[in-house]
Order: sequence, then C-alpha cells, then structure tokens
Amino acid sequence: MTTRILPAVGDPDAARAVTTLLSQLPDAEPANPVTDSTQLIDTLARLAGEAIDELPEVVLVHERIGPVPALELIREVSLRFPSVGVVMITADASPGLFADAMDSGARGLVTLPVGYEELANRVQAAAQWSIGVRRHLSSGNDVFTGPGGTVVTVTGAKGGVGATVTAIQLALAAQASGHTVALVDMDLQTGDIASFLDVQFRRSLADLAQIADISPRVLADAVFSHSTGLALLLAPGEGERGEEVSDRSARQIVSALRSRYEIVVIDCGGQMNGANAAAIEMADVALLVTTPDVVAVRGAKRIVRMWERLQIRKAEETVTLVNRLTRNTEIQPPLIQKITGTRVASAAIPANFKELQASIDSGRLHELDARSTVKQALWALAGELGIVRPSAPAKRKGSALARRNSGAFKNDRGSIGRPRHRRGGSADAEGTR
Repeated sequence: MTTRILPAVGDPDAARAVTTLLSQLPDAEPANPVTDSTQLIDTLARLAGEAIDELPEVVLVHERIGPVPALELIREVSLRFPSVGVVMITADASPGLFADAMDSGARGLVTLPVGYEELANRVQAAAQWSIGVRRHLSSGNDVFTGPGGTVVTVTGAKGGVGATVTAIQLALAAQASGHTVALVDMDLQTGDIASFLDVQFRRSLADLAQIADISPRVLADAVFSHSTGLALLLAPGEGERGEEVSDRSARQIVSALRSRYEIVVIDCGGQMNGANAAAIEMADVALLVTTPDVVAVRGAKRIVRMWERLQIRKAEETVTLVNRLTRNTEIQPPLIQKITGTRVASAAIPANFKELQASIDSGRLHELDARSTVKQALWALAGELGIVRPSAPAKRKGSALARRNSGAFKNDRGSIGRPRHRRGGSADAEGTR
C-alpha cells in the first residue's frame, strides 16, 4: 500500500535532504514540502474537506517550523486530524523532548542529520498506526474525524464598537440553526459576556491555562452550559488573572474547543494580547467590528496593519463589519474597505440602540426581540459568514419574502434574511454597544 507523506519543513536545505530520502522509501508518495504551520493546517483542512481518506498517512514536522512552535503544531494536528500520524524531525533526541513530543501527539522522532533507516522505520510505524485508526473510525464509531469546527473571532477596532453583542448574536444564530456552539470570552481583563447573558460562573479561561493536556472532561468542567444551549467559556472575574492565559495555552484551548464543537465564536475585545492574537491566527474567520466614524476606522486600520506586521493575519483575510450605519453617515462601507484593505461584510448593522437597551440592561441579550432590525442584521451576517445551516425553502409559492424568511430557527423566530426596518423605528439612534 502506498504511504502518502507530507513534510512540513521551513529550512530549504533540510527540506531538500528530507525530500530526497523520502523519494527513496519503498511505496512512499511524498508531497511537496509545506514551509510553515499555517500552510500545513490549511493543506490538511482542504484535504479533509474533500474526504478523510484524502489526508496523508504521515506528516513530518521539522523542529524549526514556524510561526507556531513545532510541539504546539503537532498538538493541533493531532487534535484536528486524529487519523494522521505525526513524526517530529529534531536535532535534540533527549528523553525530555521525546516525552514532550509524545504528550503532544507525535508517533515518533527522527534525529538530525536524517538517516535512511531511521526515517523508514518511523514513517512505516506512523503509517501503520494511521491505517489502524482509519480502519477503526470507518467501522462506524462516533468519533470526530473532520477537520475541526469553524472558529470565528470577533475583534473591536476600539472599545465600545459592539464586538461583544456581535459575538453573542453570531453564536446564538449558529446554535439556533442546529450547530453545537461554544462562545468564548477572550477579552481577558474587561470581558462582559457573563453580564450580557446574566451568568454566575466559577470556572474561566484562567483555570485551563496551566493544564498541559485538556481532556474532554477537563474542558466540560470549565464550560458553563447556558439555557440557550450555548457552551460558554468566560473571561476570569478577576482581570489580573488574564495574564495567566498565554498564547500557548490559548492555542491549546482553541484546539480543544474546535475538536468538540462545530462552531467556536471568540470575543477578542478591543485590545490585543498574546492569547487573542493566537486565536485570531488560528481562526477560520476573523471579523473586525468598527463604527463609521474617523476614530474607529483609524483604529481598524491600525489593527489590520499590526496583524500584518506580526504575521497574525493578512488584510485580505479579514472581514470588517460596519456597525451603527445610517444613510446619512459620511463614512460609508466602500470607503472603509478602501482604507483598511479588508473585505467589508455586505450585512451592515443599523443604528438602533433603543432595540437593545432593555435586553442589555437586564442581562438578557439572548431574549432580544426577533423583530429587532439589529438582531436580523446580525443573524444575516451569520448566514453570510457560513456559520448557520441553510434553511428549507418556503412552501408558499409566489412570495419572495416568504422564501427569504422561511428559515425559522428552533427556539427563536429571528430571521437570517435581509434586515427589516420596524415601522417608526429611528434610523439615527445609537447602534449596538
């Protein structure tokens, strides 16, 4: 049987040496090397999206791969693609590194300089393990085998532009359409999701930060099950504990959530730190929320440029949401798109804070009236981002409005169709907070 091998090697000389040896292995089908962690994850996700059987049996990870450190990358690959055997290539063959690699999910180590016999033995062992896992999974056991859930991060161009309300409503829309959804508050010092949803909690992100291996049971203990069906993982009640959540622990937490939930929505707030930067880098969709005023748009541009400088996210891979938009606003979405270099979502949120105020003040944002134009616009955004299941077409013939609004979500009558304006509603009132 042919063994498909995908090398992840950033160093050109090491890549040539590994590729040459792989081409000499019997029944081996080596792919062209990928040069960084992002390319590796994207390649595996694309192959898994086509079919699980399209994934390579073996992935080789070089110790100097970047920007994600090798051990963290191995852990993410093992969590998201459990049927792939990962082998680490390293110059350090110490027992300590071997133990760390095994804990991260590697199936073996190959020491530098790479030798033919050692490489052949490790690849063969990892391939046999991979084949055994796939045989087990194909027997019909209920084991998650896909490329992982979709991660959506929501970041504010500055404080107060509506990132938290947006994150909550996106999560509610995805959950109401039938997905399993986790909502994460990674605004570590000033997170307000618990206040918006009237939640009293004991566990937080900080409780997971020091855990090396986040098992399903440990994750379940830290998650708060909300009455809406959302799984909430909240920011610590004491803001200073936010420093306990490092970029490494954030990667582990996001990977664990991604392997357990179909949709993971993360509120990153309006300030950047290592933890939410790691989440944004890992995200499938990075949403940047701004209001159509000079200060907020400048903040959005500043964040986009910072993400590019730090190689967190490219501008063209970012979606900008315009909140509190009115017809008379001087700065319109096309101008914001030109200034930031991002793609602006077609769903803009109307300025109508009066609809939200009662729900926000009572901590019952999940009970926002389905007729709210703000809610309808945010649920339309969820549909645009692809995090809701498509609804069945309307049976009533001849009614375009019925066809458009036929997707009645369970537990809620909110539509994900185009926003409707309430009769007599004020278009100039303040928008989402």
